[in-house]
Amino acid sequence: MAEAPGSAASAGTRWAGRARDVGIRAGGLAIAILLVIIVFTLLSKPNTFLSLPNALVIMRYMSTIAIVALGLTLVIVVGEIDLSFGYMYGLAATLISVSWIMWGWPIWASIALAFAAAILVGAVNALLVTLVNIPSFIVTLGTGQLIFGVTLLVSGTQTLNPAYPPDGYTVPQDQIDWFFGLANQHLPFGIPMQGLWMIGVAVVIGFILSRSLFGFRLKAIGGNPAAAQLARLPIVKYKFVAFMGCAVLASLASMLDFAFIGSTQPNLGISLVFPVFAAVIIGGASLSGGRGTAIGTLSGALLLAIIQDGLALLSVGAYLQQFVQGTVTIAAVVLDRFTAGLRK
Repeated sequence: MAEAPGSAASAGTRWAGRARDVGIRAGGLAIAILLVIIVFTLLSKPNTFLSLPNALVIMRYMSTIAIVALGLTLVIVVGEIDLSFGYMYGLAATLISVSWIMWGWPIWASIALAFAAAILVGAVNALLVTLVNIPSFIVTLGTGQLIFGVTLLVSGTQTLNPAYPPDGYTVPQDQIDWFFGLANQHLPFGIPMQGLWMIGVAVVIGFILSRSLFGFRLKAIGGNPAAAQLARLPIVKYKFVAFMGCAVLASLASMLDFAFIGSTQPNLGISLVFPVFAAVIIGGASLSGGRGTAIGTLSGALLLAIIQDGLALLSVGAYLQQFVQGTVTIAAVVLDRFTAGLRK
């Protein structure tokens, strides 16, 4: 006898199929990471690629991509796209530096301003998408340009460093020490602070997506919007949270990088758009919504960080780095479309 479409058995079959797909995708990504490590180990100088210092470099670069990508994962899972996170990254660092160095605000107030701006940007994106019904691709493309304009206006297109403020300005040394300490603590084995922040964010996002009712509903909304509407799920509320979460995590990564580097520029973050998107898609999130995991996004960020680091060690041209990253991303999208066809 055929199973009823809404029966428990058919639901179990669907979940088993999804688990199988996730397992296949995760296994393939793990094999890809292992193969890339082997290739760069053989091609690089002895004791260079497989060394603790280089592993820590990879972790630090990976952490920035991963933190922002984990926020983008929320938006992708709910079935939308956000192109403004890179510009939000630049605005957050600019607001912290300008309000702290130029306006004389205490550092805690400057950080609060950056996160308040992130929440506002996320809310505006969600408002235009859900209530005005403008495609998220168009909305965030436009708001990204607006954010960049505000960043240039606020910063005056200048580079700022609290340790070396412009003439006539002073920054309390205790605030500088505290802020830089957010990303420059001396941890065992030289583990970067950003790595710990990344793990903390990944645990939270992983719990939300895999172990909470919120995550279940988020995937339900992205996977089947019509059914979610019939089930009276709070679609608007969930999309607001997803867009705001994406902007907030972009601001967190920006703050940590500012604390690590010590200076900020208004165009920071624009170069993050591609690798962050690539990490999410390579990690198995579906562009059509309804699918994505924290561990997948972390794996995608790790693969990109390894490739970027390995190519840098080989001193290849920038053109080859872009070529390899583009090829890997296209291959991930092709795999996503192929597996989507198998799931139907």
